[in-house]
Amino acid sequence: MTQDLTRQSERLLSEGRALVRDNQAGGRHRAGASIGRGSASLKTRTLLRRAGFFGAALLAILVAVTTAGLVLGGIGFAGVVIAFFAVIAAALIFANFPKVKVPKRAELTKTQDAKKLVARTELWLEAQRPALPPPAIRIVEDIGLQLDALGKQLDHVEASHPAAAETRKLVGELLPETVDSYARIPAHLRREARAGSTPDEQVTESLTKISREIDHVTRQLAEGSLDDLAIRTRYLDYRYGEGAVPSLAAPSPDNMPEKT
Repeated sequence: MTQDLTRQSERLLSEGRALVRDNQAGGRHRAGASIGRGSASLKTRTLLRRAGFFGAALLAILVAVTTAGLVLGGIGFAGVVIAFFAVIAAALIFANFPKVKVPKRAELTKTQDAKKLVARTELWLEAQRPALPPPAIRIVEDIGLQLDALGKQLDHVEASHPAAAETRKLVGELLPETVDSYARIPAHLRREARAGSTPDEQVTESLTKISREIDHVTRQLAEGSLDDLAIRTRYLDYRYGEGAVPSLAAPSPDNMPEKT
């Protein structure tokens, strides 16, 4: 059962990667495209704030125009033009304000909430893509999908859980440090081989290892859910499966013996 679920998870992840890459242009993400749902959610909140500010500005303009019309007995052509340009100005302002705040690397570890850390790291990682080589960008896209899966698992994990601490270290420290170290290398030296490999190759290899470790942590957190699902399935086979004998005294899943 666990192996089947694992294969299904790998298939879904593979399909997700293919979907991301199908939406790429020239092997890279489109400008501004999100690598994961966490960063997309943060961007959506900003867009909703912009819409709210713009709506408030429109309401203020409408109230001002109405008041002026009542007081002056009409606003005339000049008033209509002024109102029109006021609406245009509000649209231009709130199309870009407030901006999506990309967290600085030092800010990533300030939260003890591992799930918030995952979302912030996705957003930070997106901003670093232009500096990365194409192979590393593809790994970053995979990491975005993995961070989404990790974030879902963290919904049910206490902040004091060892896995949460491991997530904070892996996602909030090791991953950003790897990308940041590469970004500090001058562009003309990134393809220059040293110790048998180039910085481009080294950052790609390091991100691949981090991707595997994120997948490992996610699987560790999912093991409890997979085991619970396996027990539930065995109970259903026992209670309703072929050859099962109906009984009013059949045990419920909540009363079954605990796993050993």
